[in-house]
Amino acid sequence: MSLECISPIDGSVYATCETLGQADAERAVARAKAAHAAWAARPLAERIALVQAGVAAVGEMNDEIVPELAWQMGRPIRYGGEFGGFDERASYMAQIAQDALAPIEVEDSDAFRRVIKRVPHGLVLVVAPWNYPYMTAINTVAPALIAGNAVMLKHASQTPLVGERMARAFHAAGIPEDVFQNVFLDHQTTSALIAGRAFGFVNFTGSVGGGKAMEAAASGTFTGLGLELGGKDPGYVMEDANLDAAVDTLIDGAMFNSGQCCCGIERIYVQDSLFAEFVDKAVAIVNGYTLGNPLDPATTLGPMAHVRFADAVRGQVADAVAGGATEHIDPATFPQDGGAYLMPQILTGVTHDMRVMREESFGPVVGIMPVKDDAEAVALMNDSDFGLTASLWTQDAARAEAIADQIDTGTVFMNRADYLDPGLCWTGCKDTGRGGGLSVIGYHNLTRPKSYHLKRA
Repeated sequence: MSLECISPIDGSVYATCETLGQADAERAVARAKAAHAAWAARPLAERIALVQAGVAAVGEMNDEIVPELAWQMGRPIRYGGEFGGFDERASYMAQIAQDALAPIEVEDSDAFRRVIKRVPHGLVLVVAPWNYPYMTAINTVAPALIAGNAVMLKHASQTPLVGERMARAFHAAGIPEDVFQNVFLDHQTTSALIAGRAFGFVNFTGSVGGGKAMEAAASGTFTGLGLELGGKDPGYVMEDANLDAAVDTLIDGAMFNSGQCCCGIERIYVQDSLFAEFVDKAVAIVNGYTLGNPLDPATTLGPMAHVRFADAVRGQVADAVAGGATEHIDPATFPQDGGAYLMPQILTGVTHDMRVMREESFGPVVGIMPVKDDAEAVALMNDSDFGLTASLWTQDAARAEAIADQIDTGTVFMNRADYLDPGLCWTGCKDTGRGGGLSVIGYHNLTRPKSYHLKRA
């Protein structure tokens, strides 16, 4: 079976990859498991150095990677790719590895040695998405390898060349080919491997439907799962907020990467007294965007990764307008709208009865609603099936933390948005999924505790 990457730039077939059949996939798993013990036995410092060398080798490819990403998923070349975040996350996980993986000494006396060690699961499957294909992959690949696991990376069919480049870089750096494998698998083979207990842990980033498929495949196997399944992330602007900073950050968080960000801002609630001014400033920002070919350095907003994604957002906007919402961006400002190229849109007059305020949009559209107080804002922020991040805007940190305590979400930001801090656990709740990546907790999920109770004679 072949996987095709249809470029959003012009609809052409940009890359074709052959998937592994069941037998070949099982052989790849067997090679990884056979290679794992020797890799785990290497000193931690050596594993860290090899992963860091692999990350640096990816950085050396960046001039080729940036236009390649534009062809695969549409991000404008002017933004320079993902290596900054890719390197930041891997470097932080390398920095904390010694402490995060250190044994917990309970007793070391003449009578007993009691200790809890963290040991690798064995083989970890990483299923990565196309929207930030390097950064989302490295979140798990780097700490999994550093912790002593072998890793198989299955990338989205929209960005198949990402895994190939990562494998090439890591192997050139000295990580054994069987320890880190990039594989092309169809859904049926992936599910069969999981159901057959091929993996000690599976980390999946993608849709809710995909997460359910992973859970179904793992049912009864007791395979550990990390699931990050998207969001409908809110921003809340209070009356004491720095309005210009709030507008700039929240609208960028809604529109950057054509809105195709897991923790992008998809709904905004603004205190009544600031609402009209916020909307005016937001519209001015969006009207300044340039929608076009991502290979053009002047383009600030590229196409969505696929025509079907753009059509889904068009449907949400049309339904909202039919239900009484107001569009604030004139289509005449973005005449190149069509196919995968989707003009940005700001909506007011929206309600939570509308799909655009409930379903994940994953596109350049945001609904903005006025609120009278914190209680109303909290109720609206929590009125969602998702719980990834929330962004609060105020000068009062105590007020922000008190509100944060009431929000059902994985991360709460104050006066920033759409950022992944590798020092904090990346996690979610509700339909966003379960588990936690990065930080010390990321290492805890990629290993298991093993207790040693040693009685000395």
